[in-house]
Amino acid sequence: MLRLIYVWRLVLASLLPVIAKADLYPINKQIDIQHYVFELQLSDSTDMIIGKASVTVLLKQGGIKELRLDFINQTVARKQKGMLVESVYYNQSQLNYTHQNDALLIQLPAATKAGERITLVIRYRGIPYDALRIGPTKYGDRSFFCENWPNRARHWLPTYDHPSDKATVEFIVQAPAKYKVVSNGLLLEESLLGNGMKLTHWKQAVPVSCWLFVLGVAEFAVDYVDRFEHKSIETWVYAKDREKGFYDFREPTKQVLSFYTDYVGPFAYEKLANIQSPSVGGGMETSSAIFYAENLVNGKRDERTRNVVVHEIAHQWFGNAVTESSWDDVWLSEGFATFFTLLFIEHAYGKAAYMDGLLKAKKTVLDLTKKLPNHSIVSPRTAELEEVTNGLTYQKGAWVLHMLRNLIGEKAFQKGIRAYYARYFNASASTEQFRVEMEKASGKDLKKFFAQWLFQPVIPSLQVQWQVDASKQQLVVDIEQTQSSSIVFEAPIEIHYYLKGDTQPHKIQTQLKAKQQKVSIPIRHQVERIEFDPSHGLLSTVSISQR
Repeated sequence: MLRLIYVWRLVLASLLPVIAKADLYPINKQIDIQHYVFELQLSDSTDMIIGKASVTVLLKQGGIKELRLDFINQTVARKQKGMLVESVYYNQSQLNYTHQNDALLIQLPAATKAGERITLVIRYRGIPYDALRIGPTKYGDRSFFCENWPNRARHWLPTYDHPSDKATVEFIVQAPAKYKVVSNGLLLEESLLGNGMKLTHWKQAVPVSCWLFVLGVAEFAVDYVDRFEHKSIETWVYAKDREKGFYDFREPTKQVLSFYTDYVGPFAYEKLANIQSPSVGGGMETSSAIFYAENLVNGKRDERTRNVVVHEIAHQWFGNAVTESSWDDVWLSEGFATFFTLLFIEHAYGKAAYMDGLLKAKKTVLDLTKKLPNHSIVSPRTAELEEVTNGLTYQKGAWVLHMLRNLIGEKAFQKGIRAYYARYFNASASTEQFRVEMEKASGKDLKKFFAQWLFQPVIPSLQVQWQVDASKQQLVVDIEQTQSSSIVFEAPIEIHYYLKGDTQPHKIQTQLKAKQQKVSIPIRHQVERIEFDPSHGLLSTVSISQR
């Protein structure tokens, strides 16, 4: 996901100390929501939506008396926006419930049993306070587009609104006939109902977290671009942007799908649609149906648009098919998508393009580390009270994977990525579970690597001094780790040195392992200069001087 919609809040957050908070979500391990059906009525005469949600739940224990769903209710502070529940039914029997403090508490039948699947039917209506954007496109045309990330689906859908819970989903939408409706999965029905209304039914049979549920309703032009492994590749753009949008999104979607399938594992979903939307400021990786900022469509097929497309498609593997278990581990989504964007760029456009992106990412990390000196990539955090990502999640997360690939080698890295993806396919994972898979693939103990790069905020600051000891015919390189932390980084590092008259460097590989260390290199001629980490394998600041 590349979002700009809340940039002002992130900028403010970057200027303040980050105080991480444990995940406050009331996780219920006694249940597993398996399927949602959302039937919605949309209108041009009002912003009120009329909804019917059928929620199928697996009860893991018997005797569960109450089921809690997230659902934003109407309040005076929200100017009476929010949802009003009208009834809750199970097997034609009406159930008691309370709907307050943005939680829907449903009293279950007394005789529920472990292993039983029940379907609750919730009827409701209201004007969404957030998440479902009802309003004009850039052309002033009415539209309906959601943005559920990270925990905003609850504003218009009764859900278990946490990344750890995955379910399949259907959207059955009645809307004025002039609109086309796009959502997750496959289109099952599109029927004119009379009275100027049309019914559209989409179903995704692959489980995802509810922040990946998607709905877009607008006067779309649709291009069925191609197929990938018998799955449709589609473009949905405003009819007024038909020519520009069809051109912009025609490439490189199929190449990206092919690369990630070959490198990581199978594409999980029934289709891949690229969709123009006013609800996001960059991109939003909703499963099988990706939203892109409406202004990215410009008919130029420029690098910015291309990179956002690659990033959001990468999320179909990381974030969507394999989802972080909690917001503590959100880098498993955003850091991975950022790195795998660079990996595709390396594959398609060459090593120089990869390195250019990597160095831009490094600059972002160094700048943000100064503003957020206490921010660890993995730490307790909750979407209930705080922003769960910032630029470090993306760019430092990508650098961690770059360094991991350098540490264990390309072959072991790909082996570990494929094993991780296969094991947690259509499920959730933690950073520790990712580490275990990479250790199995590489045969290396990676606890230190993960601890120093992910679980604490400091990056190495290195002061390097070099001199030639003529009497011993040695190049002596003194390395001091000067970061304001007791942590001692351990990492491989490359040193290049040039003898007088050389056009190509002499290369040595050594290991950072102490706050202060000395590297002695036998030489026969005068050394003119040295380069420290010239291949950019280490995320650090470096100061080099000659004694």
